[in-house]
Amino acid sequence: MPTPSSASAPIRRLTLRDLTACADLSEDRGWPREEHKWGFLLTAGTGYGIDDPGGGLVAACTVTEYGPHGRPSLAAIGMVLVAERHARKGVGRRLMRHVVSELGTTPLTLHATPYGRPLYEELGFKVTGRAEMVRGRFTPVGPEPAIATRAATAEDLTTILRLDEEVFGADRTPIVTRLPAFADQLRVAEEDGRIIGYAAAWPNMDTHVVGPLIARDTETAKALIGSLAARTDRPLRTDIDVRHEELLAWVRERGLAVVAPNAVMTYGITELPGDWSRRFAPLTVAAG
Repeated sequence: MPTPSSASAPIRRLTLRDLTACADLSEDRGWPREEHKWGFLLTAGTGYGIDDPGGGLVAACTVTEYGPHGRPSLAAIGMVLVAERHARKGVGRRLMRHVVSELGTTPLTLHATPYGRPLYEELGFKVTGRAEMVRGRFTPVGPEPAIATRAATAEDLTTILRLDEEVFGADRTPIVTRLPAFADQLRVAEEDGRIIGYAAAWPNMDTHVVGPLIARDTETAKALIGSLAARTDRPLRTDIDVRHEELLAWVRERGLAVVAPNAVMTYGITELPGDWSRRFAPLTVAAG
């Protein structure tokens, strides 16, 4: 019997049973295994993959949809990976074409590395912004913002959801309601008893990733980052919209260095919805 070809293998939906195979695929391409993140994305969103006839996965990606169930107003594509032994054979292109077709008229977004950007441009995605991944041990320097922060409570969830939808521009209830279990910290910033921002820090390998980071202004974003940093002994990592120049300069002064740029790309819309001036960092670039 001839061995089935990866070029003709069907594209299927992934489940949590594929978690180890997804982590193996990350490792194959020199990425961290990130099982905690893969698990979140496979439960909060949808995974797509192509099986390797020899075992494991040839390729995979995730899609996280936002807005009304069954009628999403935005979808984020992430974790697009092709096994090294199958690279440069059109597998990633076939997977992406399938996903774009599956999502129909839903506007799409993704964060692209310089390596992946040509493929996405070929498929019709346009660069509409940029983000910089920063990483390092946060060291307080000088006076910190005087804005009050505290741990979020269950009673805050309705307000957080309302603020998040206003700033992000789409309903993210399935994502936000999973944050208390997914993240090690979920904090809010307050002024006169009113929540003016929130942020989470979730574990990813040896770091804590700060995201989402939504805040009324830069000073509020600083206060949230500082409060999260004060409660962990791990290095921090986050992805900051480059338009927030003051915040990027502030975190660099405190020990976080730029490690990678990403192009923010969209398909079917000319810019992301919501209020970018209050959206400082995503939950993860894989989820938009």
